[in-house]
Amino acid sequence: MRAKPILLVTAHRLAILAYIAFALFPLYWLLKVAVTPNDLLYSEGIRLWPSRASLEHFDFVLRHSAFPVFFRNSLIVSGSTAVIVTILASLSGYALSRFNFRGKYWLVALMLLTQMFPLVMLVAPIFKILSPLGLTNSLTGLVIVYTAFNVPFATFLMQSFFDGIPKDLEEAAMIDGATQFVAFRQIILPLTLPGIAATLGFVFTAAWSELLFSLMLISGNYQATFPVGLLSFVSKFSVDFGQMMAAGVLALIPACLFFLLIQRYLVQGLTAGAVKG
Repeated sequence: MRAKPILLVTAHRLAILAYIAFALFPLYWLLKVAVTPNDLLYSEGIRLWPSRASLEHFDFVLRHSAFPVFFRNSLIVSGSTAVIVTILASLSGYALSRFNFRGKYWLVALMLLTQMFPLVMLVAPIFKILSPLGLTNSLTGLVIVYTAFNVPFATFLMQSFFDGIPKDLEEAAMIDGATQFVAFRQIILPLTLPGIAATLGFVFTAAWSELLFSLMLISGNYQATFPVGLLSFVSKFSVDFGQMMAAGVLALIPACLFFLLIQRYLVQGLTAGAVKG
């Protein structure tokens, strides 16, 4: 009788380990190719680790390519987008959660409607709108586009967190003399830090890895973000896989650091509302 639970626990843990290995293997292979010298990339065939590791690809990417510029541009665009979207989503999510006003459900339906269109279908209209304003080939234009596309989902995400906070807390604060905004800022916002962290993480990741609009709206290397910059390692007749993978490894660093900083709140935010009682 005891053997069956032990077998189930063992099988469960083995399944989890297999899934983790499957999920992390592409990252491992990314690092493996990044440290493989050019002369061994094709001559050694498929190996779990090269016979000789080298940092020559990292040295080239950091010192002899435009990757530091791409890296800086992505940090500016992703960070600005995450902050702006989180602020707007917090305010709009709170309004949808706490207030009833005419046209509220039509507004929600319209926000949902914006999520239904394929992004490739919207590239030409957006380019047509931004071009007369001088916002093409501009980081500001990218921030505006990313903000517009991420605000609806982030608003619904924040609304779900506000819905989970009792209105009695605000009412008690307003009875004590606080205004609605003061109650929101001093009481509600601290309680929604997990939601804010989850929203920041989602928006930052979405902007950090976005390729389509940055490829279509940016025409110069000086304003390109790193997903577009990775294409610079692809020439007409060859692909510099080692340099591309080294750039990919470096591009993972800020995203990992960002999630490490907000990990405490992110886990709370992703699990909030999972259990009710």
